[in-house]
Amino acid sequence: MHNRALYLIFVTILFIVFIGSDNKSSATVKIQQNASILAFGDSLTYGVGAKPEQSYPAQLSELLNLEVINSGISGQTSSQGLARLENELILHSPSLVIICLGGNDILRRKSLANLKQNLAKMIEIAENHDVAILLVAVPEFGIGLSPPDLYHELANEFSLPLEYDILSDLLADNDYKSDGVHLNAKGYRKMAQAIASKIEVIY
Repeated sequence: MHNRALYLIFVTILFIVFIGSDNKSSATVKIQQNASILAFGDSLTYGVGAKPEQSYPAQLSELLNLEVINSGISGQTSSQGLARLENELILHSPSLVIICLGGNDILRRKSLANLKQNLAKMIEIAENHDVAILLVAVPEFGIGLSPPDLYHELANEFSLPLEYDILSDLLADNDYKSDGVHLNAKGYRKMAQAIASKIEVIY
């Protein structure tokens, strides 16, 4: 009986954690209609595999009718992103920053603990500048294409909206890819639509 009670408690805790994570994934961020957005990341933000006007930031701008600044640099790791984020925030003064980083850390087999730490520091920098944050999870490239748990952990820790599934889904479908790790124009459109669904524009 004692073991059964412990088991039920354990299952309940797992259920609460799961629901909490799911709620963060479905949360949205609210911004004003005159806001600007900083899309911050690597080649998936820059738009490798498509024309500049077909990148996800360009297509997100069309969907929301807002300025979306493309601050993606191909090949950038989370440590390199951390080094430049504050300057980008000062330069552009956005209301929202979309952080989509981790792919190059994962491809180069860098420490996931360091990736999480770098992302956490980026989140803290954005918060210190009173900038809202939307986190986009990047999958591990292998069987299943699932993002590391660190994205859910950060979303829960900082109470952030999280787009968790879209890159995993798109990179598992050849119709939306330009190569093994980048999207094509259709893929970036789907990515922009998924991110747009996380943003509520207040008029």
